[in-house]
Amino acid sequence: QVQLVESGGGLVQAGGSLRLSCAASGRTFSSYAMGWFRQVPGKEREFVAAISWSGGSTYYADSVKGQFTISRDNAKNMVYLQMNSLKPQDTAVYYCVAKRGTANYYAPNAYNYWGQGTQVTVSS
Repeated sequence: QVQLVESGGGLVQAGGSLRLSCAASGRTFSSYAMGWFRQVPGKEREFVAAISWSGGSTYYADSVKGQFTISRDNAKNMVYLQMNSLKPQDTAVYYCVAKRGTANYYAPNAYNYWGQGTQVTVSS
């Protein structure tokens, strides 16, 4: 079992930055691929970024490439999402996710564990 707790969301002006953090419980954290999804009301959850268990591979949605950076610290059981040059369309609830294996990084149903989400609001 893995429990995920996000933090770092909030209100920011367009062009600003936020860093989301995800604290994971469990001794086997380093064996899980981790990721971030986001969701706005009335829409499906959208893949944002993912990182392999080792941190050696990262994956991004086209909409955030060059803008967001995902990273992990296996010694601290932490995953981060650095978000720069934020836009109003980045407003959403952001979820930290975890899964085993090396396939299907982009599919929400591939992830076994989800955090409770953290709200990010970007004002224009």
